[in-house]
Amino acid sequence: MSPASPSSARTSRLLDWRVRFGALALIWGFSFLFIKVGTEGFAPFQVTFGRLLFGTAVLVVALVVKRDRLPRGARVWGHLTVAALLLNALPFSLFAYAELTIPSTLAGICNATTPLWGMLLSLVALSEDRPTRVRAAGLGIGFIGVLTVLGAWQGFSGLDVTGTALALLASFSYAVGWIYVRRTLADTGVSHLSLATSQVGLATLQLAVVTPLFTSLPASVEPLPLLAVIALGALGTGYAMLLQYGVVAEVGPTTASMVTYFIPVIATTAGVALLDEHLTWNTPLGAVIVLAGAALTQSRPTRTRTTPTPLTHPVAGNRSAGAERVGTTDGARV
Repeated sequence: MSPASPSSARTSRLLDWRVRFGALALIWGFSFLFIKVGTEGFAPFQVTFGRLLFGTAVLVVALVVKRDRLPRGARVWGHLTVAALLLNALPFSLFAYAELTIPSTLAGICNATTPLWGMLLSLVALSEDRPTRVRAAGLGIGFIGVLTVLGAWQGFSGLDVTGTALALLASFSYAVGWIYVRRTLADTGVSHLSLATSQVGLATLQLAVVTPLFTSLPASVEPLPLLAVIALGALGTGYAMLLQYGVVAEVGPTTASMVTYFIPVIATTAGVALLDEHLTWNTPLGAVIVLAGAALTQSRPTRTRTTPTPLTHPVAGNRSAGAERVGTTDGARV
């Protein structure tokens, strides 16, 4: 048998990338449904602790298989502790509490505002991310989309303000976390898998301390919520991140970042089809406006730049190539 031609081998690689890209979008899009189902059987902190625990387990297995090791140095571990709070423990918990009172569709759309918050914060925190007219316009358009989703012209009638605010705060936490990572962990020289495993593990320890203080063991454990939490952790927090790094390595962070724009679409479809969540006309319209604004905020001048290429994380937030290199996780982050 003659060897495969270069063109056929290239086609095979591209197909493999597209399959993994699609799997990544599905996993992160369904994360909001998993959260919703999980909170039907467990307290929000328990859902968060479970997803972190199962996510850590997946990453530890990957670390052992690759024979990698954990980072060294008190400084790195100190920064990872802060990153674990901002990118995992806090936003994961906020989304879980938010979905007690708001539909998973709205939570997924709120998650898509992370690039907008990142753009807004980078104007102050990152000198290399100065605004262009296009990016500034994207910021304004994006927040018009948020107001459309929330039905501002109706006085936010029928909207659970607390739940929506928690979801938006979770997205804001992602943005703060990614900026913190860019400034503190981009040049550690440690592998992305090592840092990611350490970060998620630290977040698990944080929730292990907090969860018993605010929750009690459930009287009974229902199979469906338990399976949702396992899927949320093992798939959405562990395996999805491994998928993401493979896609980034193969096609680059800019192309990989496009997964962000599929997440709210999948989250909305899953919520409506599987949870019978009600959807008014302004929700999908506002989501489209939010995504358009987010895309504009990620635009860069065509000239050669020395700053990192941005990578948007789902469930996780606005990530730079530098942050990608250090391997912090969402993820789906949500």
